[in-house]
Amino acid sequence: MNEETRARRHLLDRIREDRLVTRRDYLRLLVTVSGGLLAGTIAVASGIFRRHGTETGAARKVADSVATGESFTFSYPGPDDPAIGMRLDDDSLVAYSSVCTHLACAVLWIKESGKLECPCHNGVFDARSGDVLAGPPPRPLPKIELRERSDGIYAGGGSA
Repeated sequence: MNEETRARRHLLDRIREDRLVTRRDYLRLLVTVSGGLLAGTIAVASGIFRRHGTETGAARKVADSVATGESFTFSYPGPDDPAIGMRLDDDSLVAYSSVCTHLACAVLWIKESGKLECPCHNGVFDARSGDVLAGPPPRPLPKIELRERSDGIYAGGGSA
């Protein structure tokens, strides 16, 4: 028997020895995957994975002042919730979560165009309303209430 024939025979023997997945292994895999899906569904339903900008918090000072046409960044309602505030040309104050509603990229204020843009996938938002103007974002940016007081600009609840 030559070397090539021995190599083929050895390969065929190894293939025959390999077992296919047994029913027991298949059922074990099926139960494990189903359990993981159930646990994920329960986690989502219980609110463990929240959407950025959907919570409200107590009023908190976020800036001393901002000039017309300028912007500032802050975190609200929590330290892991980036936000952006702007004073528009008509002197009104607006603020939104700076997390794009498409794939959570950072939203930037473009002073020249007066719009909020997400550079990742060319999402564009209206600075006055937070509504989607272009691109793939499925919903508007979450709005954050701003109030201007004598000692600065505050985000969130509380009376002015």
